[in-house]
Amino acid sequence: MPEVPLFPTTRRSALSAMRSADPAERARGFETLVAAYWRPVYKYIRIKWSKSSEDAQDLTQGFFVRAMEKQFFRGYDPARAAFRTFLRTCLDGFVANEHQADQRLKRGGGVEVLSLDFEGAEGELQQHPAPDGMTPEECFHREWLRSVFGLAVDTLRRECEAEGKGVHFRLFERYDLEEAGGLTYEALAAELGQPATAVTNYLAATRRRFRRIVLELMGEVDSP
Repeated sequence: MPEVPLFPTTRRSALSAMRSADPAERARGFETLVAAYWRPVYKYIRIKWSKSSEDAQDLTQGFFVRAMEKQFFRGYDPARAAFRTFLRTCLDGFVANEHQADQRLKRGGGVEVLSLDFEGAEGELQQHPAPDGMTPEECFHREWLRSVFGLAVDTLRRECEAEGKGVHFRLFERYDLEEAGGLTYEALAAELGQPATAVTNYLAATRRRFRRIVLELMGEVDSP
């Protein structure tokens, strides 16, 4: 599958892009939705449907391929529900109809169609299992937020690198993402060879930028 930008190039919602008459625009919207939702989908299948890792991989691949082929998402009405709720309903219907392994991915039977890091997702699931009492629906929402956060971090990193602001991202990563306990701004400045005033200013600017990216991404992949 060719590499595409994280967001549709028109900056329209990915959901709007999925309804476009332009196949390239639809493909970009689809790629954006897959990037945001495939991990929550995989983990939801593992938890709610008690599927093995192998079966959940097949079903995740099959669901998104079928969604693209049958244009599942064109029926979404933002006035009725959040997109993630609509997607989960579509997913439940899809999994319920996939009773036998030989019914899945008839186009190749277990052949990888989308390039997805299932091994990493499974590791995350084992490291962060659903707490006792958390419903599969609540788990899906938690994993969706985790997915959006991860995509936002990747976007921030790419933007900072492209603008020669690698130090800005490293400060944000070191202080906010790694949550270095007890690390002062002065110590961080010494560690990265920056004046303490720069640490304060760079962190404030990068946090604002990160918040903007998160909000933009949530708008792209949930309600238009």
